[in-house]
Amino acid sequence: MPARSARAARFLISTGVLTAVSIGLAACNTTGPDITGSLGTRASAEIPATPRTSEEWRRALDVLGQRYRSNPGDIQAAIAYARALRANDQRAQAVAVLEQATLRNPKSMPLMGAYGRALAEAGQYAQALDALGKAHTPDNPDWRILNAEGAVLDQLGRSAEARKHYEAALKIAPGDPSVLSNLGLSYALTKELKLAEATLRQATARPDAGPRVRQNLALVIGLEGRFDEAQRLASADLPPSEAEANVQYLREMLARNGQSKQGKTQPRHLASTRS
Repeated sequence: MPARSARAARFLISTGVLTAVSIGLAACNTTGPDITGSLGTRASAEIPATPRTSEEWRRALDVLGQRYRSNPGDIQAAIAYARALRANDQRAQAVAVLEQATLRNPKSMPLMGAYGRALAEAGQYAQALDALGKAHTPDNPDWRILNAEGAVLDQLGRSAEARKHYEAALKIAPGDPSVLSNLGLSYALTKELKLAEATLRQATARPDAGPRVRQNLALVIGLEGRFDEAQRLASADLPPSEAEANVQYLREMLARNGQSKQGKTQPRHLASTRS
């Protein structure tokens, strides 16, 4: 993949379809025990409680891999190792690790939740939905699982169902930015861009909103044709050159989409896409 397209992939899937799957690391429990667990003093000193950089995740992968291989039946070891694999773009291996772990521990809800997220990241949405459904119960719902289920349903084109899951999650975790971000992207998937922007602005106003939420807002603003504003927002978390490349890619994509509508009137929000 060319360098510019690789950068722009953070904004878009290559075909221009939005991704509403915020079911990866941002949707997981990111507390320290999820990473360190019972690693012990030496291992804990080798990796931070919550790795952030690529180098930290690579180091975590080595440490957590050793821990998992020493005891494949350890649920927390399997979850932490799979999370590190996903962070290092080894999604198929993460699925394999968690599949084996679920065979050993079929009644573990945390394990099923991790397995469902890994399946979704690997594009196995039907299987992901099944696994996520086993990760909590109607009488004791987990808002993180509801959020992940919603994202999977959006990927399956079942946006109305997805939004019910987001609404249920928000009743448990009011104002959570990851849920609001997914809800905003859900509206974007059905081209309800004003609703998408309003929802994402609500998410970014939260003090615990992360870079991904702000990038999602920049994407939606770009889809509305406000490229300068989108670039300014993207530049808050990305190097200026990368933010510019993303917005330029988005501009070109929307222009191509507009040109492909033979004989059809171009939507107003795409009117400024031709540079």
